[in-house]
Amino acid sequence: FSVGYSAVALNHVIDFKEKKQEIVKPVSPSELFPSLPIVQGTSKRIKVLTRLTLVVSDPSHCNLLRSTSANIRLYDIIAVFPKTEKLFHIACTTLDVDLVCINVTEKLPFYFRRPPVNMAIDRGIYFELLYTPAIKDSTMRRYTISNAISLMQICKGKNIVISSAAERPLELRGPYDVANLGLLFGLSESEAKAAVSTNCRATMLHGETRKSACGVVYTLKKPRKVEEEETTLPACKKLR
Repeated sequence: FSVGYSAVALNHVIDFKEKKQEIVKPVSPSELFPSLPIVQGTSKRIKVLTRLTLVVSDPSHCNLLRSTSANIRLYDIIAVFPKTEKLFHIACTTLDVDLVCINVTEKLPFYFRRPPVNMAIDRGIYFELLYTPAIKDSTMRRYTISNAISLMQICKGKNIVISSAAERPLELRGPYDVANLGLLFGLSESEAKAAVSTNCRATMLHGETRKSACGVVYTLKKPRKVEEEETTLPACKKLR
């Protein structure tokens, strides 16, 4: 994949306000792509995930997420887009989701509050910011930056994921460019890098945990410090 990503999520959006919709089974990537592209700089093929995003504007819409729908469990990532403060509070505190989407195309009708945001962070839920609207239109760019900064003041840069929601290849940007955009959103350099890398992986793992109802464990190699290496060397080598 020439942009530099190793995984991509195909998003299926359901907006209950438009018409009555049902959750269907996700489309298999093999049906859309005869052969998956190779990730740039590696010999591995890109990983394609399935994602379901529910746009909720009424508390009754959340009942679908609380139900044990077989089709919901087939999706790798579950996201919810709350339209009101009450629904944002419900999404952060009770709904079994992986992502809470933040509106970036218009001024937020409510203020973020610390208790629900902190509870979402404790539950391992991540907040998603989109960057495509910011590169499309100057007005939406202003709303994107303003709403993102309002969120950063509450969450302190924790549990943020920056994604594209791109519908065309020209709307995609590389991970380093997206991390630079994160600086405009109020993130530090390390937080901006995490928003396009480790936080995305953590969201995937949270989805696996939700689907299996079990824990998911992965290991990382801890780099050895210079002092530790010196203490483990034999005395003869230390003298040299």
